[in-house]
Amino acid sequence: MVVGMEVVDVTEGAEKAGIAEWAGTAAWAEAPGAADEPAESYEAVVVGGGAAGLTGALMLARSRRSVAVIDAGAPRNAPADGVHGLLGREGMPPGELLARGRAEVRGYGGHVVPGEVTGVAREPADGARDGAAGEGEGGFVVTLAGGRTVRARRLLVTTGLVDELPAVPGVRERWGRDVLHCPYCHGWEVRDQAIGVLATGPMALHQALLFRQLSADVTYFAHTTEPPAGEDAEQLDALGVRVVTGEVAGLEIAAGRLTGVRLADGTVVPRQALAVAPRMVARSGLLTALGLTPVAHPSGMGEHIPADATGRTDVPGVWVAGNVTDMTAQVHAASSAGAMAGAQINADLAAEDARRAVAARRVGV
Repeated sequence: MVVGMEVVDVTEGAEKAGIAEWAGTAAWAEAPGAADEPAESYEAVVVGGGAAGLTGALMLARSRRSVAVIDAGAPRNAPADGVHGLLGREGMPPGELLARGRAEVRGYGGHVVPGEVTGVAREPADGARDGAAGEGEGGFVVTLAGGRTVRARRLLVTTGLVDELPAVPGVRERWGRDVLHCPYCHGWEVRDQAIGVLATGPMALHQALLFRQLSADVTYFAHTTEPPAGEDAEQLDALGVRVVTGEVAGLEIAAGRLTGVRLADGTVVPRQALAVAPRMVARSGLLTALGLTPVAHPSGMGEHIPADATGRTDVPGVWVAGNVTDMTAQVHAASSAGAMAGAQINADLAAEDARRAVAARRVGV
C-alpha cells in the first residue's frame, strides 16, 4: 500500500457500480451449463479466466492437453463499457468477450471452473526418488476455496493486478467510466471533452501529452506533486495545457457523471473526464508459497512477477501471462502473451513426455 493511495478490489468496485453481473460467481449465472466440475488432475491448470488465461487454455486444449481454467470472476476491466483496440472485437463488452472465450475453451475439451484458488504447493514427481523424473518435473497441488484440490503438471498464472488509486473522494466511484488511465482504452470516448490529469507521479506528464492529442481542453492538476518546471512546463504551455496547483480535495458528480474537480480551497474546475496513473501491483499472493513474489517494475509504475519472453518464471513448471507480469498489457497483448505461454507449456510437456517414454522403455529393456 502506498500513502495517499487506495487499493481497488475489482469485485467490490463492480458491485458498487451496479455491474455485479460480471463480478464473482454471478458472472456464471448468465451462462447455464458453462461451468465444469473439476477433475482430480490435469496436465495444466490456468489460474485466472481473463484474456490471457483463456487464450493460454485454448492453445493447450487445441494441443489435446487436459486443461482447466480456475476463474474467480473478477476481471480488471469489469467497469468498462467495451474493449477497444482488439481487432475484430472493437467495442465488445468485456463480459461478452470472456463468455465467448470460455465457450471456445470448452469447445476443445477444456474445463472452465468458477472458483478461487487459495493455495498452490509443489508435489514431487512420480519416480523422483529413483531419478526417473528430471529437474522441475514435479507437479502442483492447487487448492480451491472450500478445500477441494486438483493436481497439475504445469501452472499458468494469469491473475492480473490490483490498481492502487489516489485516495481522492470520487476517484474510485468513477473508475473505468470518466476516471481513466489509458488513452488507448478510453481516449476516443472522451475526445474533445474537458479532460483533467491528476498528477501523483512522473507518469502524469506523459498522460498529459497523450490526452492533449485527443482534446484541446486539458488541465494538469499538480495535486500533491511539484508543478512541472523547465522543459516539461514549456511543453505543456506550448500545447495549451493549463497547470493548476493546489491539492485536489474531491470530484464533483452530478446525474451520474463527472462535472468538475474540487480543490482544497473550494475552487471547482469544470471537467468531464479525469486521467489518473494508479500504482499497479501484481495479484500474486498464491505464488508466494512457490517462492515467487512481486518485484519493482523498472518503470516505477508498480510491482510485477518477472518472467522471460514466453512467460516462464524462475520456478520450474510455472508460467505467467497478462497483467500479473506485464502491467501495461491491454487485452490484445495479454491474449497474445497467453497464447505464447500456452504454446511453451505444451512444448515443455511434450519434452517431458519424451523423457518419460525413454525412461520407461529403458526400464522395460
